[in-house]
Amino acid sequence: QVQLVESGGGTVHSGGSLSLSCAASGSISSVNSIYAMGWYRQAPGKQRELVAVITSGGSTNYADSVKERFTISREYAKNTVYLQMNSLKPEDTAVYYCTVNYGSYWGQGTQVTVSS
Repeated sequence: QVQLVESGGGTVHSGGSLSLSCAASGSISSVNSIYAMGWYRQAPGKQRELVAVITSGGSTNYADSVKERFTISREYAKNTVYLQMNSLKPEDTAVYYCTVNYGSYWGQGTQVTVSS
């Protein structure tokens, strides 16, 4: 079992920046089984979508809509993943969820609201 605790989020004007963080904890075996950490988001009335993911090897993948604006990073010693979001747009408004291993476990979600 892996527990994910997210922090960050909030409300910002269009063009602003926000950062999210997510710390994973659990049994040693569970935490050691994490090979990917990432962020998904879900806007009202829409399906949950991948935002960014980073693997244990450091490979990253981003949704086309956030490339060049968002940066995912990972602090392996702390089992923590970060999402730096710059040049935010109103369409980035959603609940952002942290996940490990592409959906094996989910955080509680944190609201990001971008006003125009």
